[in-house]
Amino acid sequence: MNTNDLKTKEVDAGVFGKATLTYSAKTEGIGISVTPSGDAITVTATCDAPSEIGMLKLTINCKFSDNCRIYANGFQSWTDSFEYPKNAKQYSPSPLMRKFLYGSLARATGISRSGDYCIYKSCHTAGRFYGFSYGYIRKNNEISLIGSLDDSTGYTIFDFDTTADKLTILVDLEGRTLETGENVLARIILINDEYDAAFDRYFAAAGIKCRPCPVRKGYTTWYNYYADIDSEVICRDLEALSDCRFKADVFQVDDGYQHAVGDWLKIRSDFYHVQNDINKDNSGNDSREQKTFDVKDGMRPIAEMIHAKGMLAGLWLAPFAVVATSEIFREHKDWLVKDKKGKPVKAGLNWGGFYALDIYNEEVRAHLKNVFDVILNTWGFDLVKLDFLYAAAMIPAHGKCRAKIMYDAMDLLRECVGDKLILGCGVPLMPAFGKVDYCRIGPDISLDWKKSDFDVREGVSTSHAIANSAFRRHLDGRAFGNDPDVFILRNPNNSLTFKQKTTLAEINKLFGSVLFMSDDVSEYNDLQMNALAHVFDGRRAQIKEVTLSDKNVLSIRYDYGNGEKKLDVAIYTGCINKGDEDFDLVGKESIIDVLLDDKKKEEKTPEDRQEAKKETPEKEKPVKKEAPAKEKSAAQAPKTAQKKTAPKSKK
Repeated sequence: MNTNDLKTKEVDAGVFGKATLTYSAKTEGIGISVTPSGDAITVTATCDAPSEIGMLKLTINCKFSDNCRIYANGFQSWTDSFEYPKNAKQYSPSPLMRKFLYGSLARATGISRSGDYCIYKSCHTAGRFYGFSYGYIRKNNEISLIGSLDDSTGYTIFDFDTTADKLTILVDLEGRTLETGENVLARIILINDEYDAAFDRYFAAAGIKCRPCPVRKGYTTWYNYYADIDSEVICRDLEALSDCRFKADVFQVDDGYQHAVGDWLKIRSDFYHVQNDINKDNSGNDSREQKTFDVKDGMRPIAEMIHAKGMLAGLWLAPFAVVATSEIFREHKDWLVKDKKGKPVKAGLNWGGFYALDIYNEEVRAHLKNVFDVILNTWGFDLVKLDFLYAAAMIPAHGKCRAKIMYDAMDLLRECVGDKLILGCGVPLMPAFGKVDYCRIGPDISLDWKKSDFDVREGVSTSHAIANSAFRRHLDGRAFGNDPDVFILRNPNNSLTFKQKTTLAEINKLFGSVLFMSDDVSEYNDLQMNALAHVFDGRRAQIKEVTLSDKNVLSIRYDYGNGEKKLDVAIYTGCINKGDEDFDLVGKESIIDVLLDDKKKEEKTPEDRQEAKKETPEKEKPVKKEAPAKEKSAAQAPKTAQKKTAPKSKK
């Protein structure tokens, strides 16, 4: 017998009805069973000896009504995750890009590692939608939610085929060694209920408890300076933010402080400058005191300055990532994730290419615990933004499937960080549920509105960021606090129109628990400052409805308690209206009318109105940049005190 032959049988899948079970057994003596229990089923393998199964799938009849919508949850934080009309076509890169992503060169360079391209090859036709961990079919406000109760047994993929009225549930078991005896392969639940009630029931059934996640308002260095930061830039923007009339509670330093990616405790030699520390005397006048810092102090002086302004101090790192120029890479190649031939595996092209640490190496675990101990206890940071986390689990290893490795990696991070705050990013979401305090739920925004089809689904995209914010709203407060990524209000160093900036800000406020920007607020005019005050005012809106039309117009109905409002955004063109106007036309109105209440508008002076007119012309054109197409708009020049050369992008 060919031990790789596919095996198929009909099974009773309980609430799902009759189903066809298909799997590929690499050894004899494996029995697969499906056990119904209430609104859930459990798929189990009983093995006579240690065994392996590749991909397991369960095919179910599923009727899709004409006006239904299907939600497809993307693989990780950055992956597009939309709710589609039944006959729409799921977003995907161009055919040429897809061919490349599924090929060997993309795997060798790590380009395909951030997504699901090495896990599942989907069918890119109209009426076909697939996602990870859970999904739903919606009719009006009622949904049928189909979800995994525990993905640690293997990533669960839901493939909706509306053209054939089929739902296929697949489990990625590649690399998992099944033990002698009984092994749970999947636990799947079906919940029919109103939208919010269904997700409440789902998270309760999965036993996932969200950590406390109050809304955090603040700042991150990345989207204005990228890696081109130093103590002078940080101190200047910190001072400006602390002088605002409203309170920000987090100031986060992003990539660029470290000697190299992986060497988190070694500070860049030119990071610190002599600082003029500005304080207020008893009369309210500024007094300046020069301070000199030493890189031997690490980032402790920065954390202390942030604390002195009454904010939580945050620091970015990619704990599992190392580059070839790092000391970690040169001295500890045995710490790296390796393929079956013993060769280190590339995790991506960022920073010129990077590798990942093997979390099952005891020296790696000790190293990471020391890194976090220094950052959180010696330096005194309150929050860590942990990025590119997918790298820990990009290939199966040690007899474990990808999902199990990702779960173990998240457990390790929580153990290292203790009770301090984690903002997760670049991570498959279900392993992060209940483990992180906050988590990115969309891609990095771009400094313009363009989305390239010659990019991975996880690529930089403002349009996908706003759509993910809307369609992953069910995770906020149930799995963690949602981070929609930053908003931008400043004038320089971006090509967004003011309408687009304030719309992005409004969507972040509507759906986010992390409200960060990267602007030097000392350069704001009154209109920009009022918009920022609106985002930071602490009000939360009631979301009435969110839909995406077949023309890719995102419509949001919401209410802050003073009357229902509607916001329409054509996600790929950036046209913005507040009603049902024709989206073949350029949006006529600025969403600033939503941001400012009537009283503030009445109080505007003629000078203010003239300034607003300048900021929001009827047909504002984006500023053209002479820059090559790079990931994350990397070539756009940063605005720093010294007007430094544009940095390389990390994402």
